[in-house]
Amino acid sequence: MDQLRDLADDRLFRGCVYCGGTPDTRDHVPSKIFLDEPFPTELPVVGACKECNNGFSGDEEYVACLVECALLGTVVPELHRREKVAKILKHSPALQARLAAARNDADEQVSYSVESERLRKVLLKLTKGHAMFELSWFADKEPASLWWSPLVSLTEEQCSAFEEAPSPSMLGEIGSRATQRITVLQAKLIGSDGREYVANLVLNDWVDVQEDRYRYLATDRDGSIRVRVVLGEYLACEAVWER
Repeated sequence: MDQLRDLADDRLFRGCVYCGGTPDTRDHVPSKIFLDEPFPTELPVVGACKECNNGFSGDEEYVACLVECALLGTVVPELHRREKVAKILKHSPALQARLAAARNDADEQVSYSVESERLRKVLLKLTKGHAMFELSWFADKEPASLWWSPLVSLTEEQCSAFEEAPSPSMLGEIGSRATQRITVLQAKLIGSDGREYVANLVLNDWVDVQEDRYRYLATDRDGSIRVRVVLGEYLACEAVWER
């Protein structure tokens, strides 16, 4: 992926993006567990403390395996196409057993019961990381809302609303990556009086980190920070913070 240089004022925040502590390490957002090799160049990176950086790995492995097991309907390592997930399942019998016990077969459909707190922890980490990386905004409080769902479970209207990149009503921190990604398009409209008008459309589109593996969208609109994430083109998530 082609990455942009952050030109925002770095005096606004210099701490761990997850807890506000000393950022003595750097963390990839998303973590490489959600991507396949060869990795994209210039992956998003944020500052993090050692405790936070090391504290998510087990839950991230769980989420990565959960998504793939839900996609394939099996916990058998040999049947998995993602080498990383197959390796984790093979070398972690306890995790494989937990996922196998979480499998539900109903109406000829396979689903998996979710360990909600583990999933929430990872999704909150990802969305907080993108809020800082794209908008130079530190999410130092709980989001007003945080939801997740398989894309296939959304109605057509819900999916359309989720996929649509909202026009930002604010430019956010000048120089942030989100402001640099903004595209302004001009559209000619015919009014009811028959006269021609020119409208400016401001767009801030999705960032594809790796095709079919991970994408995200971060916007600042109407006083709200909104971050959306899609893992494996399967699991959709949105977090919203009020400024």
